[in-house]
Amino acid sequence: MNKRVKANTIRIISGQWKGRKVEVLDVEGLRPTTDRTRETLFNWLMFDVQDARCLDLFAGSGVLGLECLSRGAKFVKFVELNLNSAMLLKQTLKHLKAGADIAEVTQQSFEAALLTPVSEPYDLVFLDPPFKSDYLVAAIKLLSQPGWLAEGAKVYIEQSSVSKEVEVPKGWHEHRRKRAGQSLSLLYRLESSD
Repeated sequence: MNKRVKANTIRIISGQWKGRKVEVLDVEGLRPTTDRTRETLFNWLMFDVQDARCLDLFAGSGVLGLECLSRGAKFVKFVELNLNSAMLLKQTLKHLKAGADIAEVTQQSFEAALLTPVSEPYDLVFLDPPFKSDYLVAAIKLLSQPGWLAEGAKVYIEQSSVSKEVEVPKGWHEHRRKRAGQSLSLLYRLESSD
């Protein structure tokens, strides 16, 4: 791994790895979801994580996907562009003994990930890109292509509370929302447009 700065650690808040610390690199644009926001989010998802297929599209530290695995998710795919963050996430999964049958880390852009054919749709998707980016619009458009989202899938979006809210496709219905400091958390549920 290249030279890196250990900025911090964050903890997994529930499940089999409750209390385990996860190292977070000091990488520009990396802003791990806070404990309080994660507690709220996983209260919203209380009955949705067990046996779910999850996609953590802007993984960063990977803490959202790690929370899912800790709480019994069937599989989590982590997509992270930054090489050092992706390598650290692989090390974290190895340390937690999370094998390739339940977790996969790909070091690539979200566009490349979403342009690769998907073998099975996802039940939960996390979209938490750097706030100063315009990635959300493109990610949502690509994610809306057939095959990516299971029926009744839930998509979590975290964006800057001062930015214009991103538009979502027809059939994505707002399920929950919370504003906290500089973050706006939105949870959408995919419903049939029929």
